Amino acid sequence: SMEFMPRITRAQSMDVLSSQANLAGYQAVIDAAAEYDRALPMMMTAAGTVPAAKAFIMGVGVAGLQAIATARRLGAVVTATDVRPAAKEQVASLGAKFLAVEDEEFKAAETAGGYAKEMSKEYQAKQAALTAEHIAKQDIVITTALIPGRPAPKLVSAAMVASMKPGSVIVDLAVERGGNVEGAVPGQVVTTANGVKIIGHLNVPGRVAASASLLYARNLFAFLETLVDKTTKTLAINRDDDLVKATMLTDGGQVVHPAFIGKPAVMIASAEPAKPAAGEKPATSRKLAAPKSLANKPKGIA
Repeated sequence: SMEFMPRITRAQSMDVLSSQANLAGYQAVIDAAAEYDRALPMMMTAAGTVPAAKAFIMGVGVAGLQAIATARRLGAVVTATDVRPAAKEQVASLGAKFLAVEDEEFKAAETAGGYAKEMSKEYQAKQAALTAEHIAKQDIVITTALIPGRPAPKLVSAAMVASMKPGSVIVDLAVERGGNVEGAVPGQVVTTANGVKIIGHLNVPGRVAASASLLYARNLFAFLETLVDKTTKTLAINRDDDLVKATMLTDGGQVVHPAFIGKPAVMIASAEPAKPAAGEKPATSRKLAAPKSLANKPKGIA
């Protein structure tokens, strides 16, 4: 039930989706670098210059922001895209360039809980055309786009993959929900006919397991603290608490969560995370602050 934790400020320390997505974004860059047969930073040597890798991050949520920060630290030239207007400023704060069709639909493309909305077919077509032109020039592409309660949107077509240079790498972090990339295979690294590697690892946070376990344990502890009476040191569940109402699946032998009443338990995998309760302010600090080493660099430095 932890994935139903509402995205409100009070629950940030309990948000398992964010803590694990943060690690997935980091590990995606590490996996991409491991499969990429070249150096990521520009290297000017006596034997010649190694050009900086160009990395494109598609989806600028928690995972995308960490992917941007990690790729920048490793010296790549980073661009990123998202349908949410707030992402533009976040991308810039991390020293990357933002790419998107910024029309009227784009300006309204965010839910109250900070999630991306599903865009119209017309917008998707315009964004796909812009992406297709850009993606052909990239060395590394990382996709992180998910829409709550829906299959992952297809962002990278087979034609886009075919347009990329041999040796390029794509990491699909949405592969467990159907994938953002055409040709991605869950649990496998696929090499296409034109020499592009598509990485579809499952449970990416589990690839950095010690950190994932540490953060998940802290998420659980923060939540359990709210369920214990500090005076009597006994379990005291307040059923009127917004955190409890959002995450309680069963009570007294009955299914009580509205997402599952009258439905099989397996529906848990596709249910939408809880929205902020009335009067609760959505969490505003889910973005990553720009690392000081990047934020203080002169503008001319990639």
